[in-house]
Amino acid sequence: MKSKINFYNKDVKLRLNNKTQLKNWIKDCAINESKTVGEICVVFCSDEHILEMNKEHLNHDYYTDIITFNYNAEDTISGDLFISIDTVKDNAKALNISFEKELFRVIIHGVLHLIGYNDKTRTQEKEIRKKEDFYLSKI
Repeated sequence: MKSKINFYNKDVKLRLNNKTQLKNWIKDCAINESKTVGEICVVFCSDEHILEMNKEHLNHDYYTDIITFNYNAEDTISGDLFISIDTVKDNAKALNISFEKELFRVIIHGVLHLIGYNDKTRTQEKEIRKKEDFYLSKI
């Protein structure tokens, strides 16, 4: 299976200047975790769209930066990553970092969920944050 990583805008305008670099980074991350990339769709959207998805699919009534839908098969990661550009902007401002750095962190966070990392417990959260930092140092 040939890997496919695509980026889409749902109800926002976001222009990525470095799509090839991002795709290669995601693939390298997967390879480093002993996975291959199948098909990953990264969908950039608004807070309102992600809230509706959170309510409809997860029964959560709150905003979030990312929702990950996992369609993995064995060691091949595939899925849809819905990323709220509004929340990424707000988080970047609150953390006093660039929008791009926060966007990359959220993208790799979703990829790490596809790989199998979780953040439900404090221990899991520490582990996924450590992995995010590691992969952010690679881009």
